[in-house]
Amino acid sequence: MKITLKKITMATLCMGLLAQGALAADVTLRFSWWGASDRHEATNKAIKAFEAKNPGVTIKGEYMGYDGYVDKLSTQMVGGVEPDIMQLDWAWISQFSKDGNGFYDLKQSKALQLDDFVSQSWKTGVVNGKLNAVPVSFTARVFLMNKSTWDKAGLPLPKTWDELFAAGKIFEQKLGKDYYPMDGQLNDTLLMAQSYMWQKTGKPWIYPNQPKVAYTEAEAMEWVKVFKKMIADHVVPPQQYRVSAGGGHPETPTEQMADWVTGKFAGDFTWDSTFKPRLSTPAKTTVFDVANYLTMPGAKNSGMIGRPSMMLAVSKNSKNTEMAVKFVNWMLNSPEAADILGTVRGVPMSTPYREELFKQNKFTPIETKAMKQIEATKIDTPSPVAENSRMQSWVREVFEKVALDKVSDQEAAKMLVEETNALMRRIAR
Repeated sequence: MKITLKKITMATLCMGLLAQGALAADVTLRFSWWGASDRHEATNKAIKAFEAKNPGVTIKGEYMGYDGYVDKLSTQMVGGVEPDIMQLDWAWISQFSKDGNGFYDLKQSKALQLDDFVSQSWKTGVVNGKLNAVPVSFTARVFLMNKSTWDKAGLPLPKTWDELFAAGKIFEQKLGKDYYPMDGQLNDTLLMAQSYMWQKTGKPWIYPNQPKVAYTEAEAMEWVKVFKKMIADHVVPPQQYRVSAGGGHPETPTEQMADWVTGKFAGDFTWDSTFKPRLSTPAKTTVFDVANYLTMPGAKNSGMIGRPSMMLAVSKNSKNTEMAVKFVNWMLNSPEAADILGTVRGVPMSTPYREELFKQNKFTPIETKAMKQIEATKIDTPSPVAENSRMQSWVREVFEKVALDKVSDQEAAKMLVEETNALMRRIAR
């Protein structure tokens, strides 16, 4: 009896230890990202594949559209309840981690294969010597054109700014007043005007390495005038028209605009990472192309705005940082992940990932054309401060007032210089 009891006791103890070991191996991670349905579906599929390779690991996806994402994340960060793994906009790193201590330092983990990143692109996520995030992909602004509508207007795709401005009135005369060479989403239009100014002045609106406006008031006023000229010359629709056509929302994505779907908006100044949703809504018979990047005679810079499109970071509060980094590395550097995710997050910055996509012909011809155009161009990278969410809201507010004639050109220029410098000082605190 004693022997039997002893055996039972030992068996029970062993079972208990095994159960504790099983519980210790169970890991649950939260992963947040924004995107459209194709990104959500592919990412959830990739999560299941990772879980299958790592028994005991559960990854809970928290995903939504872009609107409201940073506000939600900001609230979570303040409360210390952010997800273990986070998809970030490149500009948010400096916003959430001014001294480099806002996120887990990824260089502390051996699970991340930094040598796999193209041209040491991982350094774009370093703040104060600490690797806060790694780039998922790189993106730049290009001119995505509905060639079918341009052909209908009897025009070749423009190669210069003058040709684009001249096309506005021709569209109106030949196709009707509700046809425009470009969509007029507010942020896209002000950035298109900024690209023009970058070529003309050879400098960005805000210095890339110091929190100070680079433009003089005269240059800021010209930026405003170029923006207004695009509306006056029928290159882009007025904000009032776009708001009414977009269901009352000024920031309605281009692919959701009925006038884009039907070809009345015949172009979009957009990140190449947005091609999939942009091209998913018009009729499949519509022919799209990437126009040559518009230039002016004697341009001082390319004016092409480019940067890491998004990053992945790990929470410094995560209880399972090593597994979180392992997941990040698998997502970015694994051929298996590449096979599942494709280009739903743009052109990858990982060599193994990129090679796998080329091998499987995952890049469409138009994506490849945009990629080659970007790789052949000397990119102008904006200041991270210029893409800070507060700065983005501010510049949109100024140009919205311009579009609605609520401020004079001179008043707007003063806001873009003096008040922007004041805002940067507050952001830097």
